[in-house]
Amino acid sequence: MQTIRCHRCAEDRPALASPPFRGERGEQIQGRICEGCWAEWLKHQTLLINHYGLDPRDAGARAFLYQQIDDVLLGDGEARSIDTSKQGSIEW
Repeated sequence: MQTIRCHRCAEDRPALASPPFRGERGEQIQGRICEGCWAEWLKHQTLLINHYGLDPRDAGARAFLYQQIDDVLLGDGEARSIDTSKQGSIEW
């Protein structure tokens, strides 16, 4: 099993076995994010989907989630705060 220096937790940990998405974003995640941080992200993503009532088949919802991946995992780690007044909806 390959290990990487995870961008998110800054530890040497097991890498993902394969990219979670096709394309550059998936390759970046596989090369920079460990299995454990990816699993944490999936839980956080589920919370976002449920809180905002997102349909991942919707292009706007996917764009929002991809932006969160870029900010939380691949960026500085700061996610947009969940606006509890917007439960069940989100503005793109």
